[in-house]
Amino acid sequence: MGVPLTSEQAAALAAAVRDPELVEAAAALRANQLAVAERVLRSRLYSRPLDFVAIRMLAEVAGRLGQYPDAERLLRRALDLAPGFAAARANLVFVLQRQSKFSEAHEQADQLLEAHPNDPAYLAAKAAVLVRTGEYEQAIEAYERILAVSPGQPRIWISYGHVLKTIGRQPESVAAYRRAISVEPTLGDAWWSLANLKTVRLGRDDVTEMLAALERASNEADVYHLHFALGKAFEDAGDFESSFRHYAEGNRRRRAELPYDPMETTRHHQRSRRLLTREALEQRRGLGCPAPDPIFIVGLPRAGSTLIEQILASHPLVEGTMELPNITSISADLNGRDSSAGPKGEGDGYIGRLLALQPHELRALGERYLDDTRIQRKSGRPYFIDKMPNNFAHIGLIHLILPNAKIVDARRHPMANCFSAFKQHFSRGQGFTYDLGELGRYYRDYEALMDHYDAVLPNLIHRINYEALVAEPEPAIRALLSYCGLEFDAACLAFHDNPRAVRTASSEQVRRPISGASVDVWRSYEQWLEPLRAALGEALA
Repeated sequence: MGVPLTSEQAAALAAAVRDPELVEAAAALRANQLAVAERVLRSRLYSRPLDFVAIRMLAEVAGRLGQYPDAERLLRRALDLAPGFAAARANLVFVLQRQSKFSEAHEQADQLLEAHPNDPAYLAAKAAVLVRTGEYEQAIEAYERILAVSPGQPRIWISYGHVLKTIGRQPESVAAYRRAISVEPTLGDAWWSLANLKTVRLGRDDVTEMLAALERASNEADVYHLHFALGKAFEDAGDFESSFRHYAEGNRRRRAELPYDPMETTRHHQRSRRLLTREALEQRRGLGCPAPDPIFIVGLPRAGSTLIEQILASHPLVEGTMELPNITSISADLNGRDSSAGPKGEGDGYIGRLLALQPHELRALGERYLDDTRIQRKSGRPYFIDKMPNNFAHIGLIHLILPNAKIVDARRHPMANCFSAFKQHFSRGQGFTYDLGELGRYYRDYEALMDHYDAVLPNLIHRINYEALVAEPEPAIRALLSYCGLEFDAACLAFHDNPRAVRTASSEQVRRPISGASVDVWRSYEQWLEPLRAALGEALA
């Protein structure tokens, strides 16, 4: 069983809500004034270094800044001082997930539930970990336990709906999203979740309700989610002018709250091209972990990667997982150890550190990737798919630590690809998609980097054109399987019959036979896409 707080610790926790310094720090956190909160908390800890409540609050500051290793260190210190401090342990579960430490997150969530077996918040924390590790039936059971005793929680209904969608129980997922809306009609995330099914049309009554919700909504996230959902509803109704107006407003609002810097992306791509030369890669050829298990599908989001994944995962030797964050975590760790990385990504970034690694270190990173992703593999099949599209930015890293991994580049007409991304609200991680000009620039950077890898690592990457795939599936699928060293299997042509869980925005689309219906959708919006066309420039050639 979990260790409870001592009577002294419980008294200290109760007193914290009246302590002037901690009240000031809590108010700053609520207002997202992180610098103020950090100043107050550091001053507090200077005089009271064993204050486990202040330590947890400082960890929250670090977590909000994305400094997850620092947040983890602080939370572990708080738990060393007060092992029964459940709020700190719940925070630790979240921080571990953000660092892709899913096994440890499981353990911490289990400790929470040992001490508080029926606490809805801790059940939800456990369910979130189960979802991230593909234990969908257990996650559904956890959400159903929460909703059985506390049915008035709209965000739990949304999370429940997401898991139902992932495993193909679409009618039930629609019902869950509708239940969330009935509880909180202005909850934009619920409306967007319905629209994001792609195969469900929001009708005239829904539009009326969403417009009314837009008038009443006070939360900015609700507002932009409603705009994205209205964009999809008007698109389905053929009112493209109204549709674009809502998509544009949703994107404008979302972009305003993101710290995305296009120059950081450009600098990383430039240093990759400058440092990862043919000679540098040749000198290190074959030094990483030789395991051939991973198949990486990379590219821009909305380029058809889920379709490619579903095709490959229908082969009896290949397991589909999800968009795995592990390569990104490895690159972030390398970047943190690189003294040449300047304050805004100047210097050599993590590439300099990567090229300084010894052969045993490259192999160890490859083995770390396989160890960390093992929790996602359920079937015992020899190969598995990592479908994180942003991994194209780390192809040099992937090749050096996993030289026998396969890499598939999902490519789509740039106007179609970028506009499809513009219509999509992503939960996180795609900050470049909310401005047409930045989308075009990002696409150009992506194309230039892929051209570089084609030149310095010839024949490493297999490219699939989405338009060609939907026009003539069988030759494209045969070529893909051949590249992966797999025998042709007819199940790959009937991918839509595969009952596997699919955890992306295209989950419902890939459960239907292949279709070219979305190929030219962007042309209905062409008159409003001049900023994108201008930014793409020569990429359109």
